[in-house]
Amino acid sequence: MTGTRPQVYDAAPGPAGAGAPATEHSEENTMAEKTAFIGVGNMGGPMAANLAKAGFEVVAFDLSRSAVEDAKRRGLTVAGSMAEAVKDASVVVTMLPAGQHVLSVWGELASLIGSGALVIDCSTIDVDSARKAHEMMAGHGHLTLDAPVSGGTGGAEAATLTFMVGGSKSAFAAGEPVLERMGKKIVHCGEAGAGQAAKICNNMILGISMLGVCEAFVLAEKLGLSHQALYDVASTSSGQCWSLTTYCPVPGPVPTSPANKGYMPGFAAALMLKDLSLAQEAALSSGASTPLGAEARQLYKLYDQLGEGGRDFSGIIDFLRGSPCKDDAA
Repeated sequence: MTGTRPQVYDAAPGPAGAGAPATEHSEENTMAEKTAFIGVGNMGGPMAANLAKAGFEVVAFDLSRSAVEDAKRRGLTVAGSMAEAVKDASVVVTMLPAGQHVLSVWGELASLIGSGALVIDCSTIDVDSARKAHEMMAGHGHLTLDAPVSGGTGGAEAATLTFMVGGSKSAFAAGEPVLERMGKKIVHCGEAGAGQAAKICNNMILGISMLGVCEAFVLAEKLGLSHQALYDVASTSSGQCWSLTTYCPVPGPVPTSPANKGYMPGFAAALMLKDLSLAQEAALSSGASTPLGAEARQLYKLYDQLGEGGRDFSGIIDFLRGSPCKDDAA
């Protein structure tokens, strides 16, 4: 990845390929291809539905009964087995919990799909597993991408996700028309595993910055400074960051933030812990020094152990106040 400028495409509403260089795959040809979507939970369900809305022939599969029922409510065709879902599919998208699940599913897919099929994994997993998955498929002549996402369930519903993509240029050219129907920004970060590397680095920044913003508001409360006053200053000064201006962890200043909805998750604390843990595994294996990332992981681990993993990750402000489960503050 070093020294290579990533390719960034903004997907605008309209025909496939809008906002990006033309590829060999025309919209008409892409729409005709059967696309199997394996894993249609909170993120995968709306992503698959957006592909179907865009005209793709989508067949979904999930082991979870609730996920299957939700997929049906979204109007998706649901297969009774993975083999049935991927039969004759030229594109397969997976959205799974962890690296072990991706390796297991891709191991089965390798012999179920035809040579030359495109396989895209949108899960967030460890870099080593992502690279192993690419290698596994390469021996069967398949094009592969690791393409984790940022944007949460709201972005999945609205098709405004950011995709961080790793894989060959030819695989990216084949996959870009598919990804742009589910997201707003598609970034080709480099070769196999580069998408996962970008995702965990980005979310380590996010976890650290959210803790910094939360600590600042807790300190402001102790000093008698109102939430709005701190926001008005920091949002237009050197303390400005996404965790403050888009996802403010206190009610009021940013009406759309989870703080105004009892910290109902857009991005659950348990998922932040997962990503921070992946970042620390990568730091250990690569020899990188990430003391703030390590501390952020420890704080989210403690928060999760208190039973708060299902709340939004910005709700950790209550833990820093010493009052978990408190939905509001002065």
